[in-house]
Amino acid sequence: MARFYLDKSDPASWAAGNAWSDTIQRAVHAAGIQLAVIELMNLRISQINGCAYCLDVHARKAAGAGITAQQLAVLSAWREAEEMFTDLERAALTIAEAATVLPEPEVRKAELARARAALTDEQFSALQWSAIRMNVYNRVSILSEHPVRPRE
Repeated sequence: MARFYLDKSDPASWAAGNAWSDTIQRAVHAAGIQLAVIELMNLRISQINGCAYCLDVHARKAAGAGITAQQLAVLSAWREAEEMFTDLERAALTIAEAATVLPEPEVRKAELARARAALTDEQFSALQWSAIRMNVYNRVSILSEHPVRPRE
């Protein structure tokens, strides 16, 4: 049976999702958040969700945005390597995990409060929307079984 690419099956819905994504990206920019921070979030969310396609795409984007090979190598264990990440990056990764894992309310509230203490309201909002967006894109890719193709 041929793959069913959800993103190709309904172009109007896909376009609406991309318009929503563009709105979130404008909020990220307005909040002064650099692309590297968003790419760290995208990678961490994709690690948790097990989206190989998104991991492939965002690892390249992260490297292009200035994320070091060492940061990429330790990302899945970033809490044990906190000194490798800025306060903003740690807050973003905390939000990424909270939005993806959705831990028990008490844990989630404590984690988000810790992240919020390092952020402006605009940053806190933009990072949460960014995490939600990446989770949506992971699910589209996973359900579509987007292939990871080898590169030379």
